[in-house]
Amino acid sequence: MTDQSRTTPAPRVLVVGAGPTGLLLAGDLALAGVPVTLVEKRPRKISNLSRAFVLHARTLEQFDARGIAEDIEATGRRLADIGLFGRLFVRLGELPSRFNHLLVVPQYEVEKLLLRRAEEAGVTLRYDTEVTGLAQDGEGVTLTVRGPGGEESEPLRAEYAVGTDGMRSAVRRAVGLPFPGRSVIRSVVLADVRLGEEPEQLLTVRANGEAFAFLAPFGDGYHRMIGWHRDRDVPDTAPLGLDEVKEITRLALDRDYDMREARWMSRFHSDERQAPRYRVGRVLLAGDAAHVHSPAGGQGMNTGLQDAANLGWKLAAVLHGHAGPALLDTYHAERHPVGRSVLRSSGGIVRLAMARRPWTRALRAGLTTFLDHCGPARRRLAGQVTGIHYAYAAPRGAHRLTGTRVPDLALAGGTRLYAALRGGRFVLVLPRGEEAPGTAGRADRLAVRHWASARRTALLVRPDGYTAWAADAPASAAQWETVLTTHVGPAGTGGEGAEIAERSA
Repeated sequence: MTDQSRTTPAPRVLVVGAGPTGLLLAGDLALAGVPVTLVEKRPRKISNLSRAFVLHARTLEQFDARGIAEDIEATGRRLADIGLFGRLFVRLGELPSRFNHLLVVPQYEVEKLLLRRAEEAGVTLRYDTEVTGLAQDGEGVTLTVRGPGGEESEPLRAEYAVGTDGMRSAVRRAVGLPFPGRSVIRSVVLADVRLGEEPEQLLTVRANGEAFAFLAPFGDGYHRMIGWHRDRDVPDTAPLGLDEVKEITRLALDRDYDMREARWMSRFHSDERQAPRYRVGRVLLAGDAAHVHSPAGGQGMNTGLQDAANLGWKLAAVLHGHAGPALLDTYHAERHPVGRSVLRSSGGIVRLAMARRPWTRALRAGLTTFLDHCGPARRRLAGQVTGIHYAYAAPRGAHRLTGTRVPDLALAGGTRLYAALRGGRFVLVLPRGEEAPGTAGRADRLAVRHWASARRTALLVRPDGYTAWAADAPASAAQWETVLTTHVGPAGTGGEGAEIAERSA
């Protein structure tokens, strides 16, 4: 519901920031039966000023688990390889995923899809609303806000608040969290340009010691150009003209593709920063509010969307009484190391791409040769850039699969795992012919399926597609009850949650 004049349930979660991360999170919560209000400082409009242009395999898998992967793929174009620097390409055809490709799609198309989903799910949207203060207590969080024209509005209150409001997050500042780090590259040029000559590649990326340039199509006749010139270290506010954009493009790509006009140009600086904590009491951070890094590898928007996928089901479980608040601590424990790893890998890519000294250029050449000839290392790099590689820490003594990403398994009856995940529930995959006691009382949170193959492993898959628990031997009734209570929550009647899960499936 988006009309604020109608009667809406009091929100249980306030999400601040209507970019891709906030939209996905709010939609997930609403579909799980959690009343949520999404607060956005900007007026209602999808901006074309984004820097993100790609969706990676793990993000597409998360979209598949929500039934929207086909929709977003229809708006983008597939790419089989990612060029990082020099002759180094990440080959995506080897990925163990249905989405063994890169999807080139502007961020605004992602936002359109996620906004439509959030609205259909019943998210309350508050545009032109700026957060000016935050206070929390043992019962919830209160946001002081300013409406259109700068007038103070009635405070907003909910049990939890999530800051998805970007690098300059008002929520992060309000809870007193630092954002340590530094600027990696200054005076990066952004421009939306019309080209007289179409580039040979869908994505054109090249760097040398003096400059780099990136070209990607919007699909409307314009291309986004991102570039940098070592000798143009000027403030973000310095004037920018088309001649400078063309010069940088020629320095990096050896040609400017007959650039003829620009409808928009700007400068920015690329930072590497990460909040030390993603949770402070009843306030959590996700996306760029929690971590920012260089655009190398196109990992920024993807990492934020995967933050949302991790957090949404946990907040819903706590608010529905299926788990204690300590479950929210696992959000930081799982996603903070991933954010740190992305920060390091993207920073490493950009530093090698911009290598100028002989020893760093030799290192880059050696790394390229090594990856060309070492399949396991090449596949690991592909898995890290695309998000497929990441796994979460498992308790000591847990099954080897615990915490790992689960691929799209073939299930009995011609179905598959990620279709079964579309209800936002856990999925218990059992050997053929076996059943587990205690599942019927958790139908609002748990779907039971069987392997299509003769595999004998029992696998409990979390709503975000990671293994919660696994066993290779049959379990007793008491063991099943412990497993299901620990991960899915106590048995109950289900009620509205069951109806929502069935409607979403």
